[in-house]
Amino acid sequence: MYYLARIYTFFSLAYGRLLMYLLRPLFRSYGRNFKFDPAGSSFSYSTISVGSDIWIGPGATLWTHDSSLTIGNKVLIGPNVTIMGGDHNTSQVGRFMYDVRDKKPGDDLPVVIEDDIWIGSGVTILKGVTIGRGSLVASGALVIKDVPPYSIVGGVPARRLKVRWNSEEIQRHEALLYPPDKRLSVETIERDICDNAL
Repeated sequence: MYYLARIYTFFSLAYGRLLMYLLRPLFRSYGRNFKFDPAGSSFSYSTISVGSDIWIGPGATLWTHDSSLTIGNKVLIGPNVTIMGGDHNTSQVGRFMYDVRDKKPGDDLPVVIEDDIWIGSGVTILKGVTIGRGSLVASGALVIKDVPPYSIVGGVPARRLKVRWNSEEIQRHEALLYPPDKRLSVETIERDICDNAL
């Protein structure tokens, strides 16, 4: 029985990897070292742009219809994460919601996941949200508004629990990883990230 289990595991992993390679070209764009587990996952492929060094765990649901989802570089997305870039038009009297196909302005908004992000398992991110770089989203969080860079957020709805590092540590992190033209300014770090902390 042990050997049958090993053989089954080998073939299921091989099948998953083959399926991943076959499905990757369906994304709008993707970088190098982009890996995802297609098992139980659902994507709106043509509306999703993915950077390099990305892992998307099993059971992911990433959907946008008339908007886009952009995922930066060096992003880890845990299992069973849902990202929805759209909403239903529920304002029409005398029509079943199922039958309403037209959208109101603001029903579909892009979602942006910047670089160096870790999204825990079971997170839900809704339309119009930007997750700032260097942030961590705790498992089970419901994110309905933007997350400032280098924040740790959690809860339903998600709120900032703390800033990941102090101003000097963020500046050092930025200097080590980003070229000068891509770094956050000291003013942005101090005013928008650290000064607006809890």
